[in-house]
Amino acid sequence: MLLALVSGEASAQPTTYKSPDFDVTAASVSHLADLDVLVFEQQVSGTAGATTPSARGRLDGAPVLGYVFPTSLKSTDVGFSATEGIVALAVTSHPDFDDTPLWDESGDGNYGNDGVRWHTHWVVLTKDTRVPGGLSVKEFKKADAVVLPPTNPGMDMFMDSPGYAVLTRAHTLRVVVPAERIKNATQFTYDAVTCYMEVSAPKGGHTPGHDKPMLGVYEVFKVLSGNLTLPYRVTRK
Repeated sequence: MLLALVSGEASAQPTTYKSPDFDVTAASVSHLADLDVLVFEQQVSGTAGATTPSARGRLDGAPVLGYVFPTSLKSTDVGFSATEGIVALAVTSHPDFDDTPLWDESGDGNYGNDGVRWHTHWVVLTKDTRVPGGLSVKEFKKADAVVLPPTNPGMDMFMDSPGYAVLTRAHTLRVVVPAERIKNATQFTYDAVTCYMEVSAPKGGHTPGHDKPMLGVYEVFKVLSGNLTLPYRVTRK
């Protein structure tokens, strides 16, 4: 498991992004039975979603900020083929690229310019000692027999772009997930994490086993449980 790898201070070169906007003070996942949806929620001491990354102007080294819910869900619950790792719902912002080709989050008719707007991904996280945060999104080779949901962004990672609504109001960030989109798996455990990530897309292309992961965690701002033990349970309302 990955539990011992992540701490609130894990970073060799801290960024300038750590702020109250990523200081998680509470989290919940509620199953609203009447609507059959799950509401994922993080509360911060600052303003949720107010801080977004500064554009770097290129994909290699592109900054990514995230509010992340690691869970005990199985990879098959969210449409991936069976694989080891922690299935997480990640709410991210990254101005240098758009990885939600099916969704127009800004509503301006352009499906390729919304990367900076907070949006959702399902990812599988795995241990990775190449980055200070100790985790990365699990990669695969093109020849591998891997199943991804049809809403995936076309990258060689266990990543999906499901298009769930993200709502930010004052101290609170919420994501609404229809239960049928996770095979009605409404009983699971979870944690809440905020972090800084980076993309590695070197000239000539990225291959698994490169000296950096395609998308790695470089700084962890806060782990609500303190040690990523996924101690919190879905509540039914």
